[in-house]
Amino acid sequence: MPGNSFGQSFRITTFGESHGGAVGVIVDGVKPGVELSETDVQKELDRRKPGQSSITTPRKEPDIVHFLSGIFEGKTTGTPLMMILYNADAEPSAYNEIKDKFRPGHADYTYLKKYGIRDWRGSGRASGRETSGRVAAGAVARKIIAERGVSIVAYTKRSAGIECETFDPSVIEQNPLRACDPVAAERMLEKITAIKDTEDSVGGVIECRISGVEVGLGEPVFDKLDAELARAMLSIGSVKGIEFGAGFRAADMTGSEHNDQMDTHGFVSNNAGGIIGGISTGEEIIFRIAVKPTSSISREQQTVNIGGESQRIRTEGRHDACICPRIVPVVESMVALVILDHQKRQLATHH
Repeated sequence: MPGNSFGQSFRITTFGESHGGAVGVIVDGVKPGVELSETDVQKELDRRKPGQSSITTPRKEPDIVHFLSGIFEGKTTGTPLMMILYNADAEPSAYNEIKDKFRPGHADYTYLKKYGIRDWRGSGRASGRETSGRVAAGAVARKIIAERGVSIVAYTKRSAGIECETFDPSVIEQNPLRACDPVAAERMLEKITAIKDTEDSVGGVIECRISGVEVGLGEPVFDKLDAELARAMLSIGSVKGIEFGAGFRAADMTGSEHNDQMDTHGFVSNNAGGIIGGISTGEEIIFRIAVKPTSSISREQQTVNIGGESQRIRTEGRHDACICPRIVPVVESMVALVILDHQKRQLATHH
């Protein structure tokens, strides 16, 4: 089955290309009677859209969401919900010079080899622009799980080699990195700006905390909650790794150090990151993802063209020097989709 859909009981299918007519999503499994407005969705899309700061792409996409189906008199009907965002600032001509060259770090080569045809305008279907559909769907899921007491907060933990040393959730939306430490955020911005001036880019680490998840979510053996969250994260284009709780530090710990012992009040520690045996423990779910440096850089690089001839290439255009702050809302949206899907699956199992 083509990989354009995600989820089982709460299922989304995204569509559209970076410089095509529109991008969007069809959501199946929304219960009827949920009060939902375009404003509910728009506030999340505004966090993802381009042009937010000096280190993100200056492309001006208003990303205005339109409901095409599944809503009547301000409430969901239970039928498929379709949301569309028309592209307003597409500039495919910016890619005319390099349309026959494979951009390093991009999916140009692999898409052409797989399909025999490639939309060279931006990255086509492989563009980060595809994630706007995920964020729209995630906004719906997020509203539903928030009513059940689940909250999700993601933030830049590390970028350009600079780590956040404090955690203050109130500052995340107050700095262009969406970092949880305002001092580190200033240092990150300074360093990223300097790297951008050398026609290069950076990546980083995003951490996510999910609270209010009930005990018992997750399906053994292959649909473990951490496995599903990992799949969701690794489906985001720039994500190259994930760890839960103690993560890779667990490799250097002893069993007595890593085990989350229990007393009459519950778990004493949370090295498992809120998931044991693939099932939620009721503790805070914590994971971190590694985000690669943005592939589109204007620095000259070595590549080949579609004829296999050696070429030099500059990826001119409007690109993010650091994609981390714009991935944060995508991470939160994908988490919301996974949690709601598993809540619905859990209800089905018990009824």
